[in-house]
Amino acid sequence: MSDRGFADLRGREFERADMTGARFTTVSLNGATLRACELNQVVMRGVEMVGTRIDGEIQGLVINGVDVAPLVEAELDRRCPDRPKFRPATPEGFRAAWDLNERLWEATLARARRLPPPRLHESVDGEWSFIQTLRHLAFATESWVGRCVLGDPRPWHPLSLPWDQMSPRPGVPHDRDARPSLDEALALRWEAMAMMRRCPARYGSEEVSNVADRNRREFLTRMDLADLLAPQPANA
Repeated sequence: MSDRGFADLRGREFERADMTGARFTTVSLNGATLRACELNQVVMRGVEMVGTRIDGEIQGLVINGVDVAPLVEAELDRRCPDRPKFRPATPEGFRAAWDLNERLWEATLARARRLPPPRLHESVDGEWSFIQTLRHLAFATESWVGRCVLGDPRPWHPLSLPWDQMSPRPGVPHDRDARPSLDEALALRWEAMAMMRRCPARYGSEEVSNVADRNRREFLTRMDLADLLAPQPANA
């Protein structure tokens, strides 16, 4: 596609922009990076996609008349036979999945402990560092378990880290630049994990659903639905 007669917008950055309903016709997006963007109900016709990489939550993606999302899920399950265990429907299933989660993290933590401390704060390709990832995992558990299931209005630790696209909220920590040690970040993560482990023991599956639905509605109203449901980095 020739760029003759094109408006030169190369290298421009569009951040926190609402382009709902926009139309792009004869537009070059070669080399573009889309991070934490919503592409729901997008229609693309007559497009060329070569060497493109998509990481995120994918459902109902139809390519040339074929819904490829189930094919992708099946292939990911084939590559990792334990993956279906992370879609439990009972308290027993949640406990088994959490046991597996902890075992899988053991190797990652062992490797992290062998790295020099500054490496644990390094970002690769704009993603969170290892320490920031631990902080965000704690935030996610505190939000969905501590707030939505257990009903604690402010379950967050000062070092807990929301996703970057969430605007600051009163009472919610948002210190991206904090540099706690690995042990400090792990203590935060382990505390959140212990809370998660207590949850299935405290409630039955139906009770968890009912309590979570009630608290989630109030939580979403207070936190801003658009920010809360924004896509999160893949390493979270």
